[in-house]
Amino acid sequence: MTKLSLIYVFIGGGLGSVFRYMLGVFIPYKSGFPLTTFTANILACLCLGLLLGYGISKGMSDHLKLLLLTGFCGGFSTFSTFSGETLEMFQQQQYGLALSYVTLSLVIGMLAVWMGFWLMGR
Repeated sequence: MTKLSLIYVFIGGGLGSVFRYMLGVFIPYKSGFPLTTFTANILACLCLGLLLGYGISKGMSDHLKLLLLTGFCGGFSTFSTFSGETLEMFQQQQYGLALSYVTLSLVIGMLAVWMGFWLMGR
């Protein structure tokens, strides 16, 4: 790990966080299904899949991986918010909504990573 590596992660994470915030501006959180977090996580998964597919097919420098994969995708996705929202749904006894949110997030997230990876391999 070098100082330059930390700078790449820092810049990418900051950009990803700004994108996440802007998504929240365009899709404000309302009670019920947390569409903002769900959308951010699915888009981050798709982005990760596209970048992984690109990196394998075209080659990607370690610094670009740190900037985009670790930094940007890590800053854009929000597992802690997802976990907190799920806990809140369970505490409010919205079991069906909570289980739907977890299931959809995992299944569609994995499909988005796979789709992005597949698209870049074509």
